[in-house]
Amino acid sequence: MMKKVTFKNNQHEMAGIIFFPENFEENKKYPAVVISSPAGAVKEQSPSLYGRKLANKGLIALAFDTSHQGESGGEPRNLENPSERVEDIKCAIDYLTTLPYIDTERIGAFGLCSGGGYAFNTAMADRRIKAVAGVSLSDPGAWIREGIDGNISVENQIKFLAEVSNQRTFEANGAAPIYGEFVPENITDDMSVTLKEAHDYYRTPRGQYPTSENKVLMTSIDKIMMFDTFRFVERFLTQPMLVIVGSKSETYHYSQDLYERVASANKELFEIDNASHVDLYDITNYVDKAVTKLADFFNKSL
Repeated sequence: MMKKVTFKNNQHEMAGIIFFPENFEENKKYPAVVISSPAGAVKEQSPSLYGRKLANKGLIALAFDTSHQGESGGEPRNLENPSERVEDIKCAIDYLTTLPYIDTERIGAFGLCSGGGYAFNTAMADRRIKAVAGVSLSDPGAWIREGIDGNISVENQIKFLAEVSNQRTFEANGAAPIYGEFVPENITDDMSVTLKEAHDYYRTPRGQYPTSENKVLMTSIDKIMMFDTFRFVERFLTQPMLVIVGSKSETYHYSQDLYERVASANKELFEIDNASHVDLYDITNYVDKAVTKLADFFNKSL
């Protein structure tokens, strides 16, 4: 069972989907998990797949569209702003606390790719999150600053920031906004495996969805580059935590780095053999392994 919902994030409406366990009874209290999406994804893609499967394991799951994207409100459109991504998660938890069937002492956060990075960042400050997990976790700030392989030089990072700064000046003086792509519309041989697989998921019938436009404002870039996703995890990330990563994932180092740094005494890095980063978005045998692990983790930790 599922239901479309809306909730407030300051002055705009957020669009979400709640997934309910089988034989749900409104007069009972249930643990709940907020699901944060990869950059550029919408709730109907991998977040809903995980939401349905987690609900089948007895958890209420709330997936939602990021501010400025999908069916959620927020201007300008197609903005990716890490601080707002974090606020989105907090507002989703605010909403869950208003529902009579949610056990407000048993709320967890979970995210895929950059959504995982934002979930962990949020958990440090929002102590209503009693357990936190990520699948194919990424560090969105580091990825944009340094590249997936960490090879973008500081000199080139500064040049990119200068381009974004100049674009703000152009737009302030009447120029049209410039948009980039979350994932490549066309692939080339020299692209990373992850980008090729992301194209296959987001830009083909495999995972494509109309409200996932693959369109991001250029003026998002400085905001992402300046976001230090895992700063303070050695101090404030004390909740039970789980990271799930494919053994073949090019983003494995993000999960490993986080796992080694967190303050939590209850932590696990769970590897799924032969899976890549994007395999964990929708490939059934890999997703089912991830969901079984997530459900066990949340049911024990919440």
